[in-house]
Amino acid sequence: MEHMRKLWTLMLMAVLTACSSGLAGGGEVTPTATAPTGAGPGEPRDVVTGLAAPWAITFLPGGDALVTERDTARLLRVTRDGKVTSLGTIPGVSAAGEGGLMGVAAKDQQIFLYYTAEQDNRIVRYQLTGDRLGDERVLVRGIPKGGIHNGGRLAFGPDGFLYASTGETGDDQLAQQHDSLGGKILRMTVDGAPAPGNPFGTLVYSYGHRNVQGLAWDPSGRLYASEFGQNTYDEVNLIKAGGNYGWPEVEGRSDDSRYVNPIVTWSTDEASPSGVAYANGSLWVGALRGTRLWQVPLAADGSAGTPVAHFTGRYGRLRAVTAAPDGTLWVGTSNKDGRGSPRPGDDRILSVPLS
Repeated sequence: MEHMRKLWTLMLMAVLTACSSGLAGGGEVTPTATAPTGAGPGEPRDVVTGLAAPWAITFLPGGDALVTERDTARLLRVTRDGKVTSLGTIPGVSAAGEGGLMGVAAKDQQIFLYYTAEQDNRIVRYQLTGDRLGDERVLVRGIPKGGIHNGGRLAFGPDGFLYASTGETGDDQLAQQHDSLGGKILRMTVDGAPAPGNPFGTLVYSYGHRNVQGLAWDPSGRLYASEFGQNTYDEVNLIKAGGNYGWPEVEGRSDDSRYVNPIVTWSTDEASPSGVAYANGSLWVGALRGTRLWQVPLAADGSAGTPVAHFTGRYGRLRAVTAAPDGTLWVGTSNKDGRGSPRPGDDRILSVPLS
């Protein structure tokens, strides 16, 4: 019996130690540098080089990619073998600070863009015919703009609706105001109307965000979003309709049941998480300040395992991350955005194979 008591005591101590490690920093997930066996990325290759601060990547039905350049306001078409065609410079873009031509999404030959205009951020639609853009149609105007935190990500969900991320432009309280489009995730039809079933009957799908930069869905239809923290914690959140994600009252996790806790946090020097894609059972998150590609394994219930860092410091600031039709990831660097240190060939788009 004494032997059994000692055995149970040792087992209990091991469990408590493991739980304590997993909850280090008040419930924050502690990153590791060791990849799961056989689950990491392969050697990246350059698809295209010599770009200027590419912000977003999406794919057309034929397999070509559309790429936005934030500061030049150019919309580019990029083939799988790296041929680049400019579809034009988007008129009305006011590129300053963190604003400019940002998100892009495509549905058939309809192209949706998120950009900073003179007075606001807006979402517009174009019809693409060959390599020619038709006339612009403004779908949403009046999204708050600022020198920082303009949001900007666009993506179609598995429900067929268009989602957009917005920032609070440095005015913290906008994130908690239901009647403001700042600091939110929006959900809309292809004509810019509130999608049926939105929790408040408006465009707003979730709120209490500081500056969401990435959107991705897993095969079960769960939505994940990456978000810039301020001084302590960056986040990945599992998004629920009507959820309040806490900013500016909370950064990282809290015990306040009014706010939804993130499923992953990092210190801000490790991440500044931007583009997100889902592939092979993991979220893949580009890190700007952290200059690495984070792999976040997901469990069947949508919870996160321990994040794994790849390519730390090798390519500089990583912003765009998109799953390509051939099963690779396309990852864009952002070293010419005024905060990076450009390297020969920057900015580039990398094709990253997944094992």
